[in-house]
Amino acid sequence: MTPERLARIKQILDTRQPDISVLTDQVHKPRNLSAIIRSCDAFGLANMHVVWPKEGFRAFRKTAGGSYNWVRTHTHPSMDDAMASLKTSGHKLYAAQLSDRAVDYREVDYTVPCTVILGNEVDGVSDRASDQADKHIIIPMMGMVESLNVSSACAIILSEAQRQRQLAGLFDQRRLPDDEYMRLLFQWCQPTVKRYCDDRKLPYPPIDPETGELIDGVGWMNKVRRQRRPDLVND
Repeated sequence: MTPERLARIKQILDTRQPDISVLTDQVHKPRNLSAIIRSCDAFGLANMHVVWPKEGFRAFRKTAGGSYNWVRTHTHPSMDDAMASLKTSGHKLYAAQLSDRAVDYREVDYTVPCTVILGNEVDGVSDRASDQADKHIIIPMMGMVESLNVSSACAIILSEAQRQRQLAGLFDQRRLPDDEYMRLLFQWCQPTVKRYCDDRKLPYPPIDPETGELIDGVGWMNKVRRQRRPDLVND
């Protein structure tokens, strides 16, 4: 871990926004999901929510590549479950949906805890999700087409959210909780050890936040070996 790499990781973590997210409603094309999560990362979101069968989510993880590592993606079995969870956490739900009650996407407040709901490529936001949303938002169209690709719409909306949050000073101080900050710092600084621990369902070892390195990595690995195969390890 170079000092420059560690500084970059800390800079990103210091500006991550934990209380704004995107929820995709059955968006099924991997390339669109990949572009959406890239936008989430680019505009400082810490979380993304997905309603999609496991098969589709696995395809999404593969296609999203490196972007998947920088944004925590939560999967839900249904839109009802996803929206109930987000509402319980205090989020306003803004559905990107053309309707009689839709307003310009720049007219809603993104500085409050909120989630942008994006519908799939054919049907848009589902009726139940549309009914439960606090507001409907649209991007005004000036040309012949009536709508944008879902990933393009996501980037435009999140750009406005970033603008509002910058003006409100929400990027000026660290907003991630301490436990989440340290979890992400470990995962981003130690991706190989992270995979090792995740594959074996092991707790993450302590990390030095000043260097990004493990605290007594050799001792930790010896302890793991003794726990897993005591018959092969001699003290």
